[in-house]
Amino acid sequence: MDLSHHGYRATKQRARPAPPTGDPVLFEDTSSAALGPSSQGYYASGYNMEGPPNDTQGGPGMNNLFADPMASAAMMYGSSLANRGQEIVNKEIGRFMSVNKLKYFFAVDTRYVLKKLMILMFPYTHQDWDVRYHRDTPLTPRQDVNAPDLYIPTMAFITYILLAGMALGIQKRFSPEVLGLCASTALVWVIIEVLIMLLSLYLLTVHSDLSTFDLIAYSGYKYVGIIFTMTCGLLFGSDGYFVALAWSSFAIMFFIVRSLKMKILTSVSSDSMGMGSSAKPQIRIYITVATAIFQPIIIYWLTSHLVR
Repeated sequence: MDLSHHGYRATKQRARPAPPTGDPVLFEDTSSAALGPSSQGYYASGYNMEGPPNDTQGGPGMNNLFADPMASAAMMYGSSLANRGQEIVNKEIGRFMSVNKLKYFFAVDTRYVLKKLMILMFPYTHQDWDVRYHRDTPLTPRQDVNAPDLYIPTMAFITYILLAGMALGIQKRFSPEVLGLCASTALVWVIIEVLIMLLSLYLLTVHSDLSTFDLIAYSGYKYVGIIFTMTCGLLFGSDGYFVALAWSSFAIMFFIVRSLKMKILTSVSSDSMGMGSSAKPQIRIYITVATAIFQPIIIYWLTSHLVR
């Protein structure tokens, strides 16, 4: 059929290019043509995903920080200030409380605790009340059963608070306020007793090797008798309470007299007190007996309202 005769012009078919001899390419890479030299430099310098050029993390900036003499001086000055502050804090704490001395009063073991509890409840069977020393230093409680400790008074005080809460609960009178009042009252009585002892020793110019921790320990031993008294009162009523109160009172009085008799060393100045040397044993006896008599009063005061 002749197409030119009807107004159509014959078109010549285009020949397709031959495929390349290598691997076929699906998409042509135009990134190198689109990006100029400046753009390539920007991406290379601004977004380097290979990490820092050197082996140290942080690059040269961190090295410059440590190499800077002002930064090094500031770090050394800050470290010296921190050390100085720690020394001041430890010094201020040491003025009121010696950590090493406090560790001495908690150097106990199970054997010591059992023996000490037996002495507190049955002091009449104990014979040797001397405190042993090693090179003018008293032995630790685990080495000498006569040495005072703070472990038993602390545990006895906590047990008293728990037992008071149980007694208040049995009597339908428990409340956090009442329990807090019992705890604060017991703590205040210990503080008052220790202050009275310190003031008496100071005013009477009685030189003694008793420290404040020693007085706290001897004052806190009464809570063992308080626990025994409250337990008997809760189990056996008022009759058991008064029997246990009498036993605990005589036991703690005997214990205090025998313990403080060996600890208090009287050295009264005859010029300031106007007394002769014969009055020294009397002052020691007065202080010891007064401290012993004070123990049953506190035991009754802290337990009578809890046992009904």
